[in-house]
Amino acid sequence: MKKFEGFQKGVNLGGWISQFAEYDTKHFDTFITEEDIAYIAGLKFDHVRVPVDYNVLEDEEGNSIESGFAYLENCRKWCEKYGLHMLIDLHECYGYSFDPLKKDMDRKKFFYDEALQERFFALWTKLAERFKDYPEQVAFEPLNEVVLHEVVDAWNEICGKYIRLIRSIAPQTYIVIGGVCYNNVLSVPLLDIPVDERVVYNFHCYEPMVFSHQGAYWVDYMPSDFRIGYPKTLEEYRGASMELTDDLAGAIFSENAGEIGTEFFEKIFAPAIEAAEKAGVALYCGEYGVIDLANNEDKLRWLSDIHATFKKYGIGRALWNYKEKDFGLVDESFKSIKDRFIEIL
Repeated sequence: MKKFEGFQKGVNLGGWISQFAEYDTKHFDTFITEEDIAYIAGLKFDHVRVPVDYNVLEDEEGNSIESGFAYLENCRKWCEKYGLHMLIDLHECYGYSFDPLKKDMDRKKFFYDEALQERFFALWTKLAERFKDYPEQVAFEPLNEVVLHEVVDAWNEICGKYIRLIRSIAPQTYIVIGGVCYNNVLSVPLLDIPVDERVVYNFHCYEPMVFSHQGAYWVDYMPSDFRIGYPKTLEEYRGASMELTDDLAGAIFSENAGEIGTEFFEKIFAPAIEAAEKAGVALYCGEYGVIDLANNEDKLRWLSDIHATFKKYGIGRALWNYKEKDFGLVDESFKSIKDRFIEIL
């Protein structure tokens, strides 16, 4: 299968200029610095995925915030200095958020509202103009995690317009696009978009969700003290998921899912791999990881299994997350296993 060269082994910079506690320039200036990028390069990563929210880049009227763009531009320069590639991921746009904590968000409106879409395209026009001269270093991801399955046709239409827009400005830049259902791997075959040699199919994988998100405060009906190990049987994960919440269903309920281990990941990735091969594009996993509450040895076993499949099929990936956001690689909870964790990565 085609490889996404330069984006084979990455890490997310979540929580920096996206999903921050409050709009705070001190946080933006200190959470990720040149020293962090140098450290990431020293761990032998080849890229960073940089989630950014629209309100860092523009005000509520859509006017550019130059200091916001500067964070991305500085990050690009740091990455260039230390030999890293960079994926710019618009994590939230005006009128849409995947964030389950934003309970009042209408997650359908954006996909049928021309005014919201025009605002989205206008922001991406600005981003493309600023980063079009770095096609070998900087890639674009239009929007993080489309939640609803029912908007699949509308999302494909938006992606088609997005690709045509970006190609009119940055003809050689890599474009990384995922599907619906929180970018679930099973949604990759539902992508119906114009492709070229620099379009990449994208998915996220936290399967089994009941393991990777055990005790997660943002998952409805998830007890804070719930714990489950890895590996368990497929039936054990299915049973635990059904007892808690439908939000944890995911790919473990696929009729093609194999027993937990490398077989499980190979089986659930298979339709996405087939779709990518048929389209002649590379496949990329933009997020994967295990919450810090999980047992450390279980984290290592899970990471080994998913990585064996990534490597077998040449699937590029970016770990969630570098720092904090309940998944931080450099946080205290990972300290005792960090060296072994990095070795697997």
